[in-house]
Amino acid sequence: MFKNIKRWWKYMTAKLSKSFDERADPEVQLQQAITEAQDQHRRLKEQAANVIANQKQTELRLNRALEDYEKVAGNARQAVLMADDAQKGGNEDKLTEYTQAAEAFAGRMIGLEREIDDLKALHLHSAQAADQAKAAVQQNSAALQKKLSERQKLMASLDQAKMQEQMNTAMAQLSETVGEDVPTFEEVRDKVEARYSKAKGMAELTDTSVEARMLEIEQAAMNNEAQARLAEIRTQLGLSPAEEPTAAITEESAEAGEAAPQEATEPATAPQANPTEG
Repeated sequence: MFKNIKRWWKYMTAKLSKSFDERADPEVQLQQAITEAQDQHRRLKEQAANVIANQKQTELRLNRALEDYEKVAGNARQAVLMADDAQKGGNEDKLTEYTQAAEAFAGRMIGLEREIDDLKALHLHSAQAADQAKAAVQQNSAALQKKLSERQKLMASLDQAKMQEQMNTAMAQLSETVGEDVPTFEEVRDKVEARYSKAKGMAELTDTSVEARMLEIEQAAMNNEAQARLAEIRTQLGLSPAEEPTAAITEESAEAGEAAPQEATEPATAPQANPTEG
């Protein structure tokens, strides 16, 4: 029973994870991954800083121990010299005191030598750890920079993918039916072309109808009447009449030329003589 519940729980977890991954925004997930990488790099730097701080503290302790050792060694030498002077002077009390002080300084030197050896080993180990920490920070920093560069590329690819999806949607709306309330581009174009063709057909019918010819004749009559009125006004004003167009003069000359030959070709009738006259 417990095994089946465990399997069901794993199945539901995997199903929910898959559904979440399908619906999640890649841009948000990418930002989460970058934020996590930056947090990890910050924690690594803090750990490396602690390791380097430990190495610095060990180095300070070692330097201080070396300084103490030099002082103690100098005091031990001074105590030995003073004990030797007391021995030469025959001062047994001073000899004893200086000898004991020299022995104390010598014991202190032995302790400092051990401490220095331990600090040297610890300093060497901490120095190696600090170098490893610095290398780890540098490697992780390079990896983080690489992730940031990849993030820019992925963001550009994601923007391009979104643009392509919108373009695909727009093209689908132009070539497919999107609904009863929203006509497609093809339907609107067909409707416009149908109206334009019908309007052109009606215009052609209007141009060839009797009403159109009647309107044309009425317009010509109105133009002639206007010309006559203008001629009357010019006469009243004492102006010369307007020159007729060249085409009209040419036409009148042609008509006069055609009439002249007809008159010349008529034969002259000679008077006949009367035979009875004589």
